[in-house]
Amino acid sequence: MPEEQITSLARHKIAILIDGDNAQSSLLPQMLVEAGKYGIVTVRRIYGDWTTPNMNSWKDVLNFHAIQPIQQFRYTIGKNATDSAMIIDAMDILHSGVVEGLCLVSSDSDYTRLATRIRESGVFVMGIGEKKTPKPFVNACDVFVYTENLVSETKKAKERIRKPTEKKKTEKEEPDPMPMLEKAFDIAVQEDGWARLDHMGNALYQLDPGFDPRTYGQRQLSRLVISLKEYFEMKTQEIDGSTLFYVKMKE
Repeated sequence: MPEEQITSLARHKIAILIDGDNAQSSLLPQMLVEAGKYGIVTVRRIYGDWTTPNMNSWKDVLNFHAIQPIQQFRYTIGKNATDSAMIIDAMDILHSGVVEGLCLVSSDSDYTRLATRIRESGVFVMGIGEKKTPKPFVNACDVFVYTENLVSETKKAKERIRKPTEKKKTEKEEPDPMPMLEKAFDIAVQEDGWARLDHMGNALYQLDPGFDPRTYGQRQLSRLVISLKEYFEMKTQEIDGSTLFYVKMKE
């Protein structure tokens, strides 16, 4: 899919469907960020047999990120029943017209035909999975993101957040906005490394509808970003009489 066509999807609606048997719960926030780069993630579902112990790791993160768990019993030992349930739902969503794109989270080759069918319909399809994902599934998607890259990005982000800051021991500890701001920046950032501040704001409310700069001692998002000058730099641009703010993360 051409770059300009992918960019135009930014404000469209995306459905994310997760194969719980073939995905890592610890990477759920990063998966939402990746899908959020191509649209607003409105449909959020995860499939699996919730009566089995291997699904326990998902339970803590589902409510926080408003993911709907779909129960699918395993009718045959050793056979993954999640595939068929997820494929049926994907086709229902495709024909309902409620989204302009679908994100399939799995490393299973069984979704190759599904991805191909979605793309044949002229609907944007992205995949998220491990590097072991078979090439036919990867190539059937418009965009495919490897989870190993998400793991390395997460480690780098934690290192940046741990950067020492000059604080007095007696100073009152405040909530840290950086994890959320960094995710929002990753969604809004453009090819030149800059992100529009208003687009970052939209991304923040997509990630957490309860986000409020006042929680962090600032009345506006722009003031919050300016107060974090060790992490961000900011510039302005005049367009048609309006001033646009742009943000860039420092190395």
